[in-house]
Amino acid sequence: MTYSVLMTKVLTLQSAPPRPPSALTLATLFGLLADPLRLQIIEALALEQLCTCHLIEITGAKQTAISNHLRILREADIVVGEAQGRFTWYRLAPGAFASGLMRLQRIAAAGDHAPACARTAPPDRSRPNNGRL
Repeated sequence: MTYSVLMTKVLTLQSAPPRPPSALTLATLFGLLADPLRLQIIEALALEQLCTCHLIEITGAKQTAISNHLRILREADIVVGEAQGRFTWYRLAPGAFASGLMRLQRIAAAGDHAPACARTAPPDRSRPNNGRL
């Protein structure tokens, strides 16, 4: 997924009124986690408030890469930054993943209790005469 497509989805979601996450919202939210470096940043920020220099040290990534991912996460309202002097300290936004995780838990719970399939398999149409000799 390109950055522009992802940001279009994020901006669309930000302008919408709050509601339980739709499939598109959930996919976009988890799409933000699909990049390994972005996931590392989110995991680090889940533990404590950090500045860019700390994230560079933790991830080993370049400053430009960290800044780019932080911008994407800020625009998606996943991360918030607070300027203090020369530094900006970043943390996860309160409840950033709460609604998505609750929906994922409902999906997982429903799957645990789904009845076994009662349907029969469709006929095998890849062989002539439905596999009969």
